[in-house]
Amino acid sequence: MLQPKRVKYRRQFRGSWKGVATRGNALEFGEFGLKSMTRGWVSAREIESARRAMTHYTKRGGRIWIRVFPDKPITKKPPETRMGSGKGGVDHYVTVVKPGTVIFEMGGVSKDIATEAMRLAAMKLSVDVKFITEDDI
Repeated sequence: MLQPKRVKYRRQFRGSWKGVATRGNALEFGEFGLKSMTRGWVSAREIESARRAMTHYTKRGGRIWIRVFPDKPITKKPPETRMGSGKGGVDHYVTVVKPGTVIFEMGGVSKDIATEAMRLAAMKLSVDVKFITEDDI
């Protein structure tokens, strides 16, 4: 799964969720894409699961671009631990997704194959997404 090789600070605050995506909101590489409609955290597990679903369906044809990277560490304290004694250890990594963010792009396949592959990938994600094409611009 995706995670940073090294980080400046091991733990982060949760941050704010307001606003829409002003960068990363248009297709750059492929002809088809999955664009987020809601905001949320997408975990590295979800990204990998969606990538595998798309790759499997396209029988490794075409190209897939992952436009997001999970660089935000999420901490968790062990179960049945008393209050206090500091922040928990890093449990997993997520990426912050705002409405309008393009999460995946695909090229080199027909529209019907891309549509079905992206539909399967969308099932794996915790945010609502929409299938977009170059023609939508």
